[in-house]
Amino acid sequence: MIEQMLEHNRRFVEGKEYERFQTSKYPDKRIAIVTCMDTRLVELLPAALGIRNGDVKIIKNAGGTITNPFDSTMRSLLVAVYELGVNEIMVIGHTCCGVQGMDANEMLQLMKERGVSDEHITLMKHCGIDLKSWLHGFDNTEIAISETVDLIINHPLMAPDITVRGYIMDSYTGALTPIASK
Repeated sequence: MIEQMLEHNRRFVEGKEYERFQTSKYPDKRIAIVTCMDTRLVELLPAALGIRNGDVKIIKNAGGTITNPFDSTMRSLLVAVYELGVNEIMVIGHTCCGVQGMDANEMLQLMKERGVSDEHITLMKHCGIDLKSWLHGFDNTEIAISETVDLIINHPLMAPDITVRGYIMDSYTGALTPIASK
């Protein structure tokens, strides 16, 4: 599959199809969106919000949440605010999220089945990593998004004048339901 994608890329570049996507690194709408990496949102989210290439910064991860105030998603938001001119943040979860109900014990078992040794898992524990907490999903998407909005709003390094809002997107229709804001 990767080879097919690389072949497409070669034709894309040769045909100069990239020209219609050219823009600057600064988001035209001055918005950053934190959302889930779910495949259903790849085209649905931009279409449902009417955003195009260059309009916003989109930061995706499993669940569309921030699990640690110093994780890469929070760092990306700080870069977006201070370096790229973002003044509004949307946190968008979605219905039927795979991270909702994700079980850390099951994930660890799947890792072992794929060849990760008990020694490596134990090593992580000895390095101070609580794998069960780190790999655990969330039980309620609305609560997880609300907690992420609260974390952003109250982060000690976040500018106090930033607007932060949370939503749940219907994974089928793209409809947004507001759940938290500042």
